[in-house]
Amino acid sequence: MAPTHGSFARPLSRRRMLAVGAAALGAVSLGTTAHAAASWPDVIPLPDGFRPEGIAIGRGPHAYLGSLGDGSIYRADLRTGEGGIVSTGPGTPSVGLKLDDRGRLFVAGRDFGARVVDVRSGDILASYPLATTTPTFTNDVFLTPRAAWFTDSFQPVLYALPLGRRGELPDAADVVRLPLSGDWTQAADGSVNANGITRTPDGSALLVVQSGAGGLHRVDPRTGVTALVDLGDAAPLTNGDGLLRAGRTLYVVQNRQNAIDVFTLATDGRSGVFRRRITDADFDVPTTVAAFGDRLYLPNARFSTTPTPETTYAIVAVPA
Repeated sequence: MAPTHGSFARPLSRRRMLAVGAAALGAVSLGTTAHAAASWPDVIPLPDGFRPEGIAIGRGPHAYLGSLGDGSIYRADLRTGEGGIVSTGPGTPSVGLKLDDRGRLFVAGRDFGARVVDVRSGDILASYPLATTTPTFTNDVFLTPRAAWFTDSFQPVLYALPLGRRGELPDAADVVRLPLSGDWTQAADGSVNANGITRTPDGSALLVVQSGAGGLHRVDPRTGVTALVDLGDAAPLTNGDGLLRAGRTLYVVQNRQNAIDVFTLATDGRSGVFRRRITDADFDVPTTVAAFGDRLYLPNARFSTTPTPETTYAIVAVPA
């Protein structure tokens, strides 16, 4: 589908953009908060027919996954592999996920905008329409202390939910829409554009992978101006999907390649050096990645397999 370009409401003022975009959560710390025991499972089964896409892990050893089918949220114990549904879906997809320290799961909802789920009660705390034009595909989400940022794979725009000083959720009218410009060229052939999102090591900008074009963009959160990150002689990030940054290390999931490419970033995120590729025999089109201890956890979306109620799915753990 070719994206339709339209106007984007409520442009950001410089002051407001600084408030919601300049600060960011502390980087993921691998191997320091907890060490995954050798006895923990390397493959964690999910319910048949679940169709996972996003994954989020908080401070405890539990992973939360969303269903592309009905949007249900599943919690898996990383120590035992056991789990269950903690929030029954609204019948619309759950794609990218991020968990805050208040037990709120921010969910990208494909063409249904975004919603926020309380993982303790399973209640939907708020829902937000994001796009002002179609087609739209809210794909992934990243949290800073003052905003939840969402990508749209079919529109050249980022969305932000500005958070209050105590983490208060905004009203639907407060959704911020930031058009992408600069080096960004929106593909009009129906391919996936903006996908995974994180921030630079110094917190000054956002990083967004453009899947179809295979590029990594540094995005100014005040203006939306983007610049391609110089990754040297690294292969294009075609099928680049979820992003995870730990310090200056960036993990880029390449779903159809069944691989994670690992880079060392400059502090400002303007360049990076390819270090290695992580693969595993159990990968089956993994889409994104979260970390706990010294392990990376990836859901197998199995996009090359026709989904049925009996199709099996799993999380795969690999050393970071």
